[in-house]
Amino acid sequence: MAYEHAVVLTGGIATGKSTAAALLRLLGFRIIDADAIAHEMLDREAAQIAELFGRDCLDAEGRVDRKVLGARVFADPARRKRLEALLHPPIRREIARESQEQERLGRPYLIDIPLFYETGDYPIEKVAVVYAPRSLQLERLMKREGLGEEEAELRLQAQLDIEEKRRRATWVLDNSGDLKQLQHECERLKEAILDSFS
Repeated sequence: MAYEHAVVLTGGIATGKSTAAALLRLLGFRIIDADAIAHEMLDREAAQIAELFGRDCLDAEGRVDRKVLGARVFADPARRKRLEALLHPPIRREIARESQEQERLGRPYLIDIPLFYETGDYPIEKVAVVYAPRSLQLERLMKREGLGEEEAELRLQAQLDIEEKRRRATWVLDNSGDLKQLQHECERLKEAILDSFS
């Protein structure tokens, strides 16, 4: 059965979830990456995306230009909903398929799902949230993506507030400090997950 040994890894944009996932992988966890699956689906649906959002959403090779598409959909909730309606069903199917493969091993594994709370699509109870305060999220997002404050705010507003995610979490990884702190948080999480399945 899918998801029996699954733990969701989620967070907010620019909270450091990718870094946490890399550290947890080094600690021995197998990870299903919803973002990687989404990127695959984006390229698979490139023609449909061009039709829905304009040909300028594709690069010279005919692949989706995620920066152009992102600017378009984050500025318009109706467009974002159309994109989600196109991509989420095949993403869900692929995650379920990969989860069933992981279940054969009978050990806990992580599913990295950025929009876990926003979509409500997965029947998984154990959730680890990578947390950083909103002000730090905004600062990191502007620096990482080269965005102005207004555009960065729009992207933050497209997700459930990080404090709400923190309240709903089974476990919280605090990433408001440096890499060493996050490493320590990941080690603590590993022990907690293993204990919860023993």
